[in-house]
Amino acid sequence: MRFLFGVLGPVAAWDGAGDAIALKGPRHRAVLARLIVARRRVVPVRRLAEDLWPEKPPADAVGAIRTFVAALRRILEPERPPRAPARLLVTEGPGYALRADPDAVDAWSFERAVTAAAALPPEDAFARLDEALEWWRGPAYAEVADEPWARAKRSRLAELRLHAVERRAEARLALGLAAETAADLDSHVAEHPWREDAWRLLALALYRSGRQGDALAVLRRARTLLAEQLGVDPGPRLRGLEADILGHAAHLDPGPSPGPGAADRVWARTAAAYDRTVPSGARARLESTVGLLRSLAVTGGSGLQTARHHRVAAVAAAEELGDAELTARVIGAYDVPAIWTRLDDPEQAARVVAAAERALSVLSAVPALPPGGHDAARARLLTTIALESRGTRAARGPQAARQAEEIARRLDDPALLAFALNATFMQTFHRAGLAPRRDAIGAELIALSARHGLTTFEVLGHLIRLQARAALADFTGADRHASAADRLAERHELPLVGVFTQWYAALRLAATGPAAEHGAAEAAYREAARRLDGAGMPGLERGLLPLALLCLRMRHGLPAQADERGDWGPYEPWARPLVLLAQDRRDEAATALRETPDPPRDLLFEALWCLTARAAVAVGDRETMERAHRELAPAAAELAGAGSGLLTVGPVSMYLAELATALRTTGRRG
Repeated sequence: MRFLFGVLGPVAAWDGAGDAIALKGPRHRAVLARLIVARRRVVPVRRLAEDLWPEKPPADAVGAIRTFVAALRRILEPERPPRAPARLLVTEGPGYALRADPDAVDAWSFERAVTAAAALPPEDAFARLDEALEWWRGPAYAEVADEPWARAKRSRLAELRLHAVERRAEARLALGLAAETAADLDSHVAEHPWREDAWRLLALALYRSGRQGDALAVLRRARTLLAEQLGVDPGPRLRGLEADILGHAAHLDPGPSPGPGAADRVWARTAAAYDRTVPSGARARLESTVGLLRSLAVTGGSGLQTARHHRVAAVAAAEELGDAELTARVIGAYDVPAIWTRLDDPEQAARVVAAAERALSVLSAVPALPPGGHDAARARLLTTIALESRGTRAARGPQAARQAEEIARRLDDPALLAFALNATFMQTFHRAGLAPRRDAIGAELIALSARHGLTTFEVLGHLIRLQARAALADFTGADRHASAADRLAERHELPLVGVFTQWYAALRLAATGPAAEHGAAEAAYREAARRLDGAGMPGLERGLLPLALLCLRMRHGLPAQADERGDWGPYEPWARPLVLLAQDRRDEAATALRETPDPPRDLLFEALWCLTARAAVAVGDRETMERAHRELAPAAAELAGAGSGLLTVGPVSMYLAELATALRTTGRRG
């Protein structure tokens, strides 16, 4: 029998006929909710006990949980023979997992629906989002709303719901239903006044309804609210809309629904002609495919994920043909700029690196006519190796980046040099304090790209300089680069740029605002995190919001949240000692600190070392304090973590001073 589970409201379950199933008492519902939060992963029994009884689990907590699970199994698998293994609520290793189908939980289906709607035309997107929003029966995980383990999921789903409301409004506007859209959005902005996109859509809907004065009044209200409550100016899209309304810009009037546009017709005809003309087995198809994937990747969301998947398939197909030069072109043509130092899919990256190494080996062994004819292909392969090995400890990466840059400069190829400089940037994290070096790389990228029309790399240069200027506490300079990146992104339809500039705005508020505005900075971070949902960058998304909020607390001298059990993602080892200290579990914190690895050498290197330093001072771990001081010293003039453009834990100098004081007071060991 198939079951459906609901957490977009009170925890619920339905059978295949749609009839509600009685789930007994609140503990049974809590166990089910906790397993749904784990998303098919195993939750150890001990963790279940801690989550169900956070104050103090009873002596028979494990037995009670087994009783709850047994009761749930009788409900969910009533026809299972005695002693037959469960197939839905399974026992595995030290705990339990709910192996529900991906479409069997309303929250999971909602997430997929919102992501899919981004790629649909307005009519289909509106219908998809309208249906998905109907699934909500109340606040997510309503019956366990106060449980720490549900907090992160509830927050994420709530943010995603607001995003869906706004994207539905956008689709409705595109369908010419301005008056209806304005009525819906008026209550939406009243309930969620910090959402700039909601204000923008409301003003646009009012303008298209013939209410220009009301539209301008809404924009003024948004400006006043943001200035008085958050101390920030409206973003570029709000400012641009106000100017466009005052100037009666023609593009604000959508006119009649055009049906298939001219661009669509050209695309369809060209694709048909290509299919007719280019043979199905032609190598040119692979190279053309990579060109499409490169364009698809910069759209973000499902486009980026699809591009990564098909890129690997294209490389494999090229290798099957046994043509090293073709393989090199297919690999090297995917010159998508990269700004984040953690890989989104390490397994795929490793496969691309291995293929690039194989192609490079063959090209190095085959003489080229004319001599040096393989140099451009070699440089692109080397650049790919350096980019796809970022965030790892592979020694090959820095060497490959240097070689690629040398070849590109010798060939005087602007596009190749821009690609190689991206790789050089990714390999400038071997020690702390290198923001000035990265700033210089960004400046060269901007100048080079602006001269030669390399738009995506020009944007990359501005984002690199945004990061570097933020690390050096030059927020005026960082602001200029954020604005320049936003302008280019709007002109050239590069939606992922806004993810980074909105996070930068939250960082700026966190770095420059007083402790009294802690709440405003936290709200800005949560709003920025919403943009990551469905952006197609799991290497950036996972654990980032909890880390940003922890860094915000550390900057203001506040302890970690004592009940924090969110998804720290890859940052858990550096957060755990501080969380344990906040729970007055000093001995466990000291043990966790000894087990904490050195931070990876990436954009968050200094921030994670500062968290480690704070924990080391608290538990008196002299050896770790000495290592932290040694690693952080080169970055004494920087803001820790601000080089990411996303978060900061405060000046490195503050942590160096804390370490120096603690080292003096603890005396020399031995």
